[in-house]
Parts: sequence; structure tokens; C-alpha cells
Amino acid sequence: MAITALPNSRTEADGSAVVRVLSYNIRSMRDDEDALARVIRACAPDLVFVQEAPRFFRWRKHAARLAAKSELVVLSGGATAAGPLLMCSLRATVEWTEDVLLPLTPGLHRRGFATAVVRFAGARVGLISCHLSLRSDERYAQAGMVLDRVAAMGVPHTIVAGDLNERPGGRSFTRLTKELQDGWTASPWGGEYTSTPTDPHQRIDAILATEGVDFLGCGVPPDLDPRDLRTATDHLPVLAAVRIPAT
Repeated sequence: MAITALPNSRTEADGSAVVRVLSYNIRSMRDDEDALARVIRACAPDLVFVQEAPRFFRWRKHAARLAAKSELVVLSGGATAAGPLLMCSLRATVEWTEDVLLPLTPGLHRRGFATAVVRFAGARVGLISCHLSLRSDERYAQAGMVLDRVAAMGVPHTIVAGDLNERPGGRSFTRLTKELQDGWTASPWGGEYTSTPTDPHQRIDAILATEGVDFLGCGVPPDLDPRDLRTATDHLPVLAAVRIPAT
């Protein structure tokens, strides 16, 4: 089932680009892989910011298989970024990628960022896929590291998306949205809550962007197959359409 309520991907006459962006925690592909791929394909994304990608035995093979089933390609991340992953359509021209490991807190799960810079026609944009800590103090520090990474990307526009493990109004969420736009706040569309598929009651996943990126709609797609959503993973996807100015 196609998502038609959001603008389709396109390139404008002035060189700007309308891009579909998806953020999705896939729980290491431990659930129904075919349902997961159907959800991603239905959203028709140009960019997918994945959290909890496979990290262990043959993880590259699993990531490549999901990308192929989703009619996309792997861009960066996976085990080398401690879980965050980026996928893209062939519409994107890749300039560079970098996987970033964050400082390890003893006793806690290692975190990281999957990052890249890509171009769509005349529009150039940085990408950061992240999955912040469950522990409040570490999460707050990692939010600061996200902002540091945005500043270091060297591009005028950047999209950050991921599982923030915190609701709007929390310290870390607020730290991020003081400097970045929150897609749902800027242009709400579809559903707000991303957790859990069987009982949506909280928004802990978000798509954020620097000033100049124009959100045309952002939220949980309303017309996906509910059976696929329940069996694909333990989060709901966040889909946005954004207009990125030509640089």
C-alpha cells in the first residue's frame, strides 16, 4: 500500500529537492523480516535512518538483504556504529560516510552514530542516525554529541533521526530541539506516538533537522498495514517529507 498523502520525491527547478525520510527501530531484524521490508517499501523513502540494525554474526549480509528487499542500498553503519544504520535509494549521490563510536560507559550498551553526506540534484545534506542511551545522564551527554557532530558535518543542512529513548519535554529531547527543528512539531501528519505498535502511547522516535530544511509533513504513516506494523518490530516508523534547498 503506497503512502500518497505526503509529497512525492522530486527535484525542483531551482535545484532544491523534496526527499522522503524514514526513521525506524528494527529490533535487530528479530521479528518478521518480510513485514519489515513491506513497511519500508510502502513508505517509498529516499533515506532510511535505522536503529538496532543487526550487529553480530554476518550482520553485513543481514543488512544487505533488508536493503535489497526494501529496494534500497546500504549507505553506512551497522555493527561499526553499534547499531545505527543508513540506507538510501539510488537517487542519492554519496559524498562520504563515517561510522562513529561514542564513549563506552562500563556496564551499558555501546552507542554510536551512522553518518553521511549525500546530494540530491543541487541539494546537499548531512545525515546522522542515532540511538540514545536508556540512562538519563548518558543520554543527555549523547544529545550534546549529536549537536557537536551536526556542527562538524561541514554542510549547511543536516537531518538527524533516531530512537531518542525520551519523550518530548525531557532534558535530552529539549537539548536537541533548542538547536534543531522537530519534524512533528513543525508539520504534524499522521500519528504522533511511535511506541509500541500494539499500544501506541509515547513518542520516543523523531526526525529532526537544521534550520532551512522545510518539513512538509512528519509522523507515523496512517495507512500502513496494521498487521505488518505489529509483526515487523517493536516500534512504529516515522516518515517525513522535507524540502532541502539547493546549496
